[in-house]
Amino acid sequence: MDIKQIITSQYLASLAMLKQVIADCPPAMWDNPDDQNRFWHVAYHALFYTHFYLHPSENEFEPWSKNRRDYQFMGPTPWPPHAKPRLDQPYTRADLLEYVEVCQAQVVKWVAATDLSAAESGFHWLPFGKLELQIYSMRHLQQHIGELCDRLGERAGLEIDWVGIGPAASAG
Repeated sequence: MDIKQIITSQYLASLAMLKQVIADCPPAMWDNPDDQNRFWHVAYHALFYTHFYLHPSENEFEPWSKNRRDYQFMGPTPWPPHAKPRLDQPYTRADLLEYVEVCQAQVVKWVAATDLSAAESGFHWLPFGKLELQIYSMRHLQQHIGELCDRLGERAGLEIDWVGIGPAASAG
């Protein structure tokens, strides 16, 4: 198995876990106003940045068809006036399950096409190469999956199955 197969497998395994998290979230937890960051918003944020960093660069990013401006931010925008986005239209469970599928397809497409030896990430604020970008992005995705798994466990007594290897690994 080569490094691209390994990266693809681990992205797909992580996305399979996020798919479980989204599918299993009880309706009362999906858009709970008591949460600083709503369940759906954390899931969307994780998917958006997974999708974003799979592209060669910021300029080549093709947003998801249901993308809403600035919904990816979990706090104020990084540019002035540093306003917190207005999140008045929650994404539905079906929307985010669709976005998981988009990201899965993007993983298969872009990891295979990426030159992992490239010295630059393609994103000026991330001062490392393409291989490290993939690891960085997977760590970010898993951080939020862990956060949502913890919520499901504490509040609903639900456990999410660990997915250790993605379907692409068996093809190699």
